[in-house]
Amino acid sequence: MDANQRTRANPFNMDEACRNCPALCETRTTVVHGYGDVGADFLFVGERPTPGADETGVPFVDFDGGEDGTEDGEDCGNDRKPGGAHSSDGLRRLLERLGLCDVTSPTDRPVLENVYLTNLTRCRDPARPPTDEEIDNCEPYLNAEIRMINPEVLIPVGERALAEIATEYTTTPADDLALAEAHATTIRGRGFALVPMIDPREQTDAQSQAWLEHFAQLMATDYRQTKGRRKR
Repeated sequence: MDANQRTRANPFNMDEACRNCPALCETRTTVVHGYGDVGADFLFVGERPTPGADETGVPFVDFDGGEDGTEDGEDCGNDRKPGGAHSSDGLRRLLERLGLCDVTSPTDRPVLENVYLTNLTRCRDPARPPTDEEIDNCEPYLNAEIRMINPEVLIPVGERALAEIATEYTTTPADDLALAEAHATTIRGRGFALVPMIDPREQTDAQSQAWLEHFAQLMATDYRQTKGRRKR
């Protein structure tokens, strides 16, 4: 973690009472800003807060669940996946296997190293995905986090995040990128590499393993861009 960083949760002190999206103000529990290492090389971007994130304020938090733990048809980290696969590998488990998350840290306050987590939108409606207007309203938050962290690798998690990040940070038309084919690959962007990921709650075991192997290989290479960065 950056030596000057005081907190992992909302380290840039963004507005925790934001009311830019009136409809979401009525459904959210918490405004979920970014979380993690502000000196990170790896920045993960999801579409919207998970149910666990809405409760804790930490992006991507997903509590164990089953029939009683799911919400609005969403799968929790330990639920059955497409194709009959069954796994507990949510994003945290993937980060633990890469050595980027302390396995002993609390579920609701993971200790991350070289990783920052955030979303396109900061508030959750449990009944629907965010609208284009809501994503636009939250874009200044995301843009500010990316500018201040200046990561080397952006990891868009899910179809919507890939479309938004690709539009902004690559020269490849978003319509030319299909998540199923882009998962576990590296796309060169404008100052960033993109490594798209299918939502871990929707991955098969084979897809999880493919992404892990690809990302581990990336971490072992000289992935840093030539774009003036502060020393870690």
